[in-house]
Amino acid sequence: MTDKIVLKVKDMETYIGQYHILQGVNLEVPEGHVTVLIGRNGAGKTTTLRSIIGLNPPSKGSIEFNGEMIHGLPPYTIALKGMALVPEDQGIFSALTVEENIRIAMHKEDKETKDRRDWILDVFPDLKPKLKLKAGSLSGGQKQMLSISRSLVNNSKLLLIDEPSKGLAPIMVETLANAIKTIKDHTTVVLVEQNFWLASAVGERYYIIDDGQTVQEGVIADLVKDKVLQQRYLGIGTKE
Repeated sequence: MTDKIVLKVKDMETYIGQYHILQGVNLEVPEGHVTVLIGRNGAGKTTTLRSIIGLNPPSKGSIEFNGEMIHGLPPYTIALKGMALVPEDQGIFSALTVEENIRIAMHKEDKETKDRRDWILDVFPDLKPKLKLKAGSLSGGQKQMLSISRSLVNNSKLLLIDEPSKGLAPIMVETLANAIKTIKDHTTVVLVEQNFWLASAVGERYYIIDDGQTVQEGVIADLVKDKVLQQRYLGIGTKE
């Protein structure tokens, strides 16, 4: 692999309370690509993202971001270094307007950030007529767009997106896929996704997480053809 490695995770282990959730996660994320983390429910995918950004600090292993060790740093410090998380629960402020949600996420209000906000609204045109409306009034798909927008507005070098298709209608999942393809031209993406169609539509490389460990990695096009591997670790048959 000749691409620059933006994120390198080695032998990461994480406890939540007394529970040993991650027991050896290894990842290498190349710059400018979408890397997909897939696996069954409860395998440890969300905890992997939360551990990388410091919300669930790992007990063992190492995390290297853009050549710098970030293991043990607080989440706000990691965010200021250029990493952002789009959480599974979206994390938007329902009582604020769409515009206020984007603005409150900005680290600074300079021309570059405002230009980026305008670009984001081109990526998600559904949000443009909603700017003055409360975020709580948005549809599920529009809320997901807003959540991603908030994470992109600060020129993040690495975007961690957790289960963006959850609860969305198929047409909205397709819209989301197109948006992620556009976003990857501007920032590297790590995507946790249960929807195998979305994962295979936007991902280039994959890692399978099973029982808190990395058990398989490769090119997503090969996984699409490997029905045995899909059944073993993802629980899906010949059709998705």
